Amino acid sequence: MNDTNQRDSFTSKFGAIAAIAGSAIGLGNIWRFPYITGENGGGAFLLIYVLFILLIGITVMTSEFVIGRSAQKNPYGAFRLLAPGKPWYLIGIMGVLAAFFILSFYTTVSGWTLEYVYQALSGNLTGKDNSQLTEMFTEFLNHPWRPYLWFLIFMGFTAVIIILGVKNGIERYAKILMPFLLVLLLMLCIRALTLKGSGAGLRFLFHPDLSKITPKAILEALGQGFFSLSIGMGTLITYGSYIRKKDNLAETAFYVSISDTFVAVIAGIAIFPALFALGGQPASGQGLMFIVLPEVFQRIPFGNLFALVFFILLAIAALTSTISVLEVIVAFLVEEIKMARKKATIIAASSVSVLGLLTVASMGKLSGLTLFGKNIFGILEYLTANIMLPIGGLFIVLFIGWFHKKSLTKLEMTNNGTIRSRYFPVYIFLVRWIAPVAITAVFLYSLGIIKF
Repeated sequence: MNDTNQRDSFTSKFGAIAAIAGSAIGLGNIWRFPYITGENGGGAFLLIYVLFILLIGITVMTSEFVIGRSAQKNPYGAFRLLAPGKPWYLIGIMGVLAAFFILSFYTTVSGWTLEYVYQALSGNLTGKDNSQLTEMFTEFLNHPWRPYLWFLIFMGFTAVIIILGVKNGIERYAKILMPFLLVLLLMLCIRALTLKGSGAGLRFLFHPDLSKITPKAILEALGQGFFSLSIGMGTLITYGSYIRKKDNLAETAFYVSISDTFVAVIAGIAIFPALFALGGQPASGQGLMFIVLPEVFQRIPFGNLFALVFFILLAIAALTSTISVLEVIVAFLVEEIKMARKKATIIAASSVSVLGLLTVASMGKLSGLTLFGKNIFGILEYLTANIMLPIGGLFIVLFIGWFHKKSLTKLEMTNNGTIRSRYFPVYIFLVRWIAPVAITAVFLYSLGIIKF
């Protein structure tokens, strides 16, 4: 560990929170959260979701930070150092592999946001009804080169920021992008709330109907929080290794989790009032972002401007996430294979792009190539979201709760006893009992083993 003094790190608490929040905040907050909330009763789902973030999300995130900062390593190296001779390092390997898979399909969707920024700038979203917008989206997916070009451009943006490093790349751009993202979201909220009839959307989001609480809603709320916070794939361990020793880990986890939840709720405020005011309904998947919302924007004064703002927002949210995912792979290559950072970034980005371009094609020309009824995109999404991340998150809390010495965990969380730790017994109870049971339930539900 002699090289840890030279290790790159975040230079400030705000920089760390902005970068880690950027990792967590992405397309899932702005698209998936409103959609899942719409499916599960609105306010009642939001209530459960916030409860899970406070009890489970912050707990697991803090555990990943403890592992990362204790070892000052990437996920693989961290488990090798903290549990020498034990197979815990396999969780680190799975995290790096999950990052590889996630980046390939996540950057595919990220590229779509650039296409729609271009379409909004060109004025091509105006004057089209639902069927025309659907046809436009389908034609884009099957275009011979545009989806591939946007994928490569987005991957290029991500790689350039990673090459610049933690201080000059990730932290610097997160400090700019995250506040800008928040400003754009707030602009959309203000516009949505000024629409006649928007109050119905607010009531749907914030007025809990307790009769809507079902076992399915409870498990989906936990799942949304789990995946939204980037838990279980090594990102938080990697970023935790860049957190300064004087910063409070539990406090950082709290601020990141609250920021992530705040952005999701703000996205709901931006979307639900507009949909309800204009007679729309929450839609699923690609439809909500690329078909339904452009139609909604057309019916608003200066709608094309707000469509442009919205897709720029999506692109920024996606970029802060792709940066964090690529960093997991690069940190592994730099620290374990001993590559120079620039070389590691080029190799990682190029390798992901090979699989990523196949993923792009699977939404168009290769859509007929399926396994178990899923195309390449669907296989990668299912494998990571429903299997790899829950297993990773489960073993992380089991490691901290039952294997790692409690005294060492307490030293890391209290900065060697320099800060108070009245919350520590509660944290240990959550990490030993509540988090493992809850994550296991989500995992079994995702696999269809638990059904309601």
